[in-house]
Amino acid sequence: MVGHAFMGRAHSQAWRSVGPFFGPPLTPVMAALAGRDAGRAAAAARTLGWASSEGDWKQLLRRDDVQIVDICTPGDAHAEIAVAALDAGKHVLCEKPLANSSAEAEAMVAAAERAREHGIRSMVGFNYRRVPAVTLARDLVAGGRIGTVRHVRAQYLQDWLTDPEAPFSWRLDRDRAGTGALGDIGAHIIDTAQFITGHALVGVSAVLDTFVRERPVPGGGTAPVTVDDAALFVGRTDGGALASFEATRMATGRKNALRIEVSGSTGALSFDLESMNELWFYDGTEDAATAGFRRIVVTEPVHTYARQWWPPGHMLGYEHTFTHQAADFLTAIADGADPSPSFADGLRVQRVLDAVAASAASGGWADVEGS
Repeated sequence: MVGHAFMGRAHSQAWRSVGPFFGPPLTPVMAALAGRDAGRAAAAARTLGWASSEGDWKQLLRRDDVQIVDICTPGDAHAEIAVAALDAGKHVLCEKPLANSSAEAEAMVAAAERAREHGIRSMVGFNYRRVPAVTLARDLVAGGRIGTVRHVRAQYLQDWLTDPEAPFSWRLDRDRAGTGALGDIGAHIIDTAQFITGHALVGVSAVLDTFVRERPVPGGGTAPVTVDDAALFVGRTDGGALASFEATRMATGRKNALRIEVSGSTGALSFDLESMNELWFYDGTEDAATAGFRRIVVTEPVHTYARQWWPPGHMLGYEHTFTHQAADFLTAIADGADPSPSFADGLRVQRVLDAVAASAASGGWADVEGS
C-alpha cells in the first residue's frame, strides 16, 4: 500500500478483515507499506499491521512478494504510481477520484488496458457502491421497481471547513488535490448516481465557490486556498433524466451526509449515508390509501454483503464498505474477471468533474467528453 493517512487506515482495516469474514479465493498478505518519510512509514506499518515498510513507493515494484499495489495517496500521485505499477505487472487498486485531470485518467486507462492483456487487473475505489443499501437501490432500479428514471437529486454535505481557522491541508491545494469539494466528495455522488440509475451524465451547468480564501498553516503563517469549497450543478443523463448535485465542505452541522433520491415514473427511493443501513422506497403502484415511503433495514442475509457479517438488525458501518471492496477485488483477480468500477469508470467520472469545472468557468452549459 502507498500512503498511510485517512484512506490508508481505512484500507488497512479492510485488508486485515477481508480474509476472516469473506474467505476470498485469494488471501491477502500485508507485505509492505510505502510513504514519503521512511520513519513515519515504518511507524504506520507497525500500527496498521504491515510486515515491512519502504520510504520510496518505487521499491514496491521491485519486490517479488508484492502482487497488488493499493494507492491511498493524494490525487497528484495517482497516475504516476498506477501506470508504473501496472506496467510492472502489479494489480492496482486506486482511491478516488482516479486522477486530477482527464488526461491523467486517460493515461491510467491506457495502462490498465495494456496490463489487462497480461491478466493484470485494476479498480478505482468508489467504496459507497459497496454499501448494501446502495446496492439494493441499484437492484430496485434495474428491476424496474420505480419505472422510468426521471429525476436524480444528490448531495454530499460536510462541515469540517466551516471554521475559517481550520488549518490548511493538501486537500485545499489545487496542485495536490486537483479540485476541492468537487473532486473530493462530488466524485462520490456522481459515481453513486450513475451506479444506481445505470445512466451516464452527458452535460452539466455548474457554479463553484470558495468562501474562505486563506487558511492558517500549522507552525505559523497562512496559505491561499486554491480549490472550491462548494460545487452545485445540474445535469442531464443519457437516459433522459434531469439531475441536480451539491457537494460542500461548508454545510454547518452536516458531518457526512451523502444523500441521493431517485424519482421514477412508478416509484422512488431515497438514501442517506448518515443512516447507511436504511433505504427508503416508495411503490407508486400501491393503493393510494396506504402508499408511502417505507423504511427498509438493509441487514438481511438476502442483501448483498450483509450475510458475511452479523445477524439481521446489527448495523454495518463506513469501514465495512472497504472490506467489501477488497473482497470484490480479490475475487475478480482470482476469477480473471474485470473488477468494477474500472479505471474506465473512473475516467467517466473525471470527465464529468472536468465538465463541471469548465461550466463554472464559462458560466454556460458544458458537454461531458465522450458522452
